Amino acid sequence: MSSQFLYRLPVEQTQWKVEGQTTTAFTWEYEDGSADLLKLYGKGKKQQWDAAERLDWSLPVDPDNPMGLDDRTIAIYGTDLWNRLDAKERAHVRRNLQAHTLSQFMHGEQGALIATAKIVQTVPSIQAKFYAATQVMDEARHVEAYARLLHEKVKLAYPITRTLALLLESTITDKRWDMTYLGMQVLIEGLALAAGVNAYVMQDEARHVAFGRLALREYYPQLTDAERDEREEFVVEACYHMRDRFNQGEVWENLGLPVKECVEAVEQSEYMKLFRTRLFSRIVPTVKDIGLWGPRVRKAYEDMGVMEFAQVDALSILENDAKVADEFDAKMFVDNALRAQ
Repeated sequence: MSSQFLYRLPVEQTQWKVEGQTTTAFTWEYEDGSADLLKLYGKGKKQQWDAAERLDWSLPVDPDNPMGLDDRTIAIYGTDLWNRLDAKERAHVRRNLQAHTLSQFMHGEQGALIATAKIVQTVPSIQAKFYAATQVMDEARHVEAYARLLHEKVKLAYPITRTLALLLESTITDKRWDMTYLGMQVLIEGLALAAGVNAYVMQDEARHVAFGRLALREYYPQLTDAERDEREEFVVEACYHMRDRFNQGEVWENLGLPVKECVEAVEQSEYMKLFRTRLFSRIVPTVKDIGLWGPRVRKAYEDMGVMEFAQVDALSILENDAKVADEFDAKMFVDNALRAQ
């Protein structure tokens, strides 16, 4: 079935074309380079997985709660507005909010697919090209998995939000290879990693953020003050965009609920405050680690209430994230053995 029949809001065009300038970088140096990037490339090769096989698509999904979330995760839960809704209306709210969240991950993964293909083309070193090539396959698999989930299980989808579209556009259209890294590998992938929707995707995202971290922490010390200031301005603006895109105003409007009242509930929701804070748990330590830690960035993170993550060791948390899929597989193996007994 065409995706056009799934979207709850009108999609005026089936394609979105973004104009941009790109400089293609060939290199004739095949040996002298980063051992850490080659190690990451090795992991990327070994940890490939098939979305059609590794995920159990036969498992039933509750149509009224596809992600199996507690209602307390809904920003308007417990408000007078929520209490006025009957069971059918609450199920409708629940399903649409989850479809919207999954849809943005799907669209973001396609953005990552395109951005990483650009990194293969523009990045100077052969080791970075090797690893980025494995990530292109990762991102294609992620788009495949989210698209199948929405088509077969949720049977509902939303178009890309304006804030995510703007962030993707600025990331993809910039001519400089490091800006694509910064926007995609550090910010967008860092947010996706912190959200932790799927254990297998998390393992991939941990490598992707590590990829950006390795490349940029070597490159950014070479920048002039003006160049570093420009990148810090980009980080601040992008982080505010990412934080604010979770008010899901288009969902409330589509559901016929009072948008202003719902958005205010989002702003006041303790769960949403915690969720938004958690989203920056990987971004903040990575941004600090790559050297974009001027007064403007620190002030923005203080304003967002996420400066606590500046004390987190970026390498340790990424290594821990990379183990999530293996731990999930081990638990599933034990559960299956117990069921067999």
